[in-house]
Amino acid sequence: MKRTVYITLAVLLLLCGCSEKILPIRGVQKVAAPQSTSMETPLLVATDTVPTGKEAVDRAPEVMSVMQHTSIPEEWTAIRDDSMVVIESMSGELDSLLNSWYANTCLMVDTTCTSSTANPMFSDTVYTDRLANLPCIVPMVYNQPVKANIDRYATKLRHQVSYMLGMMEYYEPLIEQALDVHGVPNELKYLPVVESALNPVAVSRVGATGLWQFMYSTGKLYGLKQNSLVDDRRDPVKATWAAAKHLKDLYDSFGDWSLAIAAYNCGSGNVRKAIYRSGGKTDFWDIYWYLPRETRGYLPAFIAATYIMTYHAEHGICPMESKLPLATDTIMINRLLHFDQIAAVCDIDMETLRGLNPQYKENVIPGKFQPNSLRLPEDKIRDFILLGDSIYNYERERYFSEEKVKVLKNQATNSGFIYHKIRSGETLSTIARRYRVTVNELKRWNGLNTSRIVAGKRLKIYPR
Repeated sequence: MKRTVYITLAVLLLLCGCSEKILPIRGVQKVAAPQSTSMETPLLVATDTVPTGKEAVDRAPEVMSVMQHTSIPEEWTAIRDDSMVVIESMSGELDSLLNSWYANTCLMVDTTCTSSTANPMFSDTVYTDRLANLPCIVPMVYNQPVKANIDRYATKLRHQVSYMLGMMEYYEPLIEQALDVHGVPNELKYLPVVESALNPVAVSRVGATGLWQFMYSTGKLYGLKQNSLVDDRRDPVKATWAAAKHLKDLYDSFGDWSLAIAAYNCGSGNVRKAIYRSGGKTDFWDIYWYLPRETRGYLPAFIAATYIMTYHAEHGICPMESKLPLATDTIMINRLLHFDQIAAVCDIDMETLRGLNPQYKENVIPGKFQPNSLRLPEDKIRDFILLGDSIYNYERERYFSEEKVKVLKNQATNSGFIYHKIRSGETLSTIARRYRVTVNELKRWNGLNTSRIVAGKRLKIYPR
């Protein structure tokens, strides 16, 4: 009994004595950090309770392991790269994120938190200690490439960070569950921050889509359905489980999480080439200069994202609040159903329906051709079940006439290709580059004799 008490007291002393190390604490009051240029670390106000008794004894090894700094080789921290490519999600060009329908629909400003406009300055020692104290399996290296990405998040992208913190409130539980089941380190929940800035309807310049930015072929490989009506790459749940499986497969291939992250960005082949050219070295930072330029900035961006999502308060950044209901549930749909029918009969606004179900590109659930899930606020599930046929029959002829059903059937079963709606200013060349196909292929698939295209028309594409 005495031994248990002594161990408990020792653990409590350790917890109380590590304030200067700034252990990351999730329970932080919504008080922005003071605007200061001091090198001292701003104070965090913890709301978490300190474990006592048996719980403290059980957690003693965990606490000790977090407090021990990982030894980082000096050659890793000495890396400097002035030619590093800015990740697309950090370029400010990803679907005009802050002005997008999704951001305006799903988020609101938290009026209880006051953010600062200036970014406090911290010494390299503070950054190093904060990263070292993160309970992560992936080595949180601090060097010039990482610092450059932290600075970008904390200055130019402050509003984007606020957006991402708000969206993470909704996405974090479902992401953590999938990562845990597949044995993927918890910190990789911040990979979508780098990939898509947590925008589930984001589309990159090469056609990668969704939170995890799956390309068409990789999505197919991991069972993500894609046609003209449904794109599972935009489904936060399905895409997250696919990404967790993909990351675990990459780890099984390389035996190192940093290399798995790099391979997620540039493909296993490029990482293997870098390992070979480096003389067989198997650490990301040892093969750094042999990787593609964009991938060289990918892991630093991930480390920076992990940092800023944890220490945002110290930089005076307030999270936005998610409008999406945190308590939701799903129901399987095996008939044709339009969002307008659900909204009208169940009294759910369209913004919520679209926000919870971003995978449906035309607001139509083609359940008649293949069962599909519908996510609703938990308190609306019972209403949906009770109203039953009233929902499906609501203005049915308007939404699902005989002719319309024929069109929908074709759209729901064209799994081998997708349609691209031509935008003003686009050419066959720019569209071909986006989907990694050739101009001649676009012409052949669409029966075109010339390269002239018209905005508003659609092109059939078999993306790679």
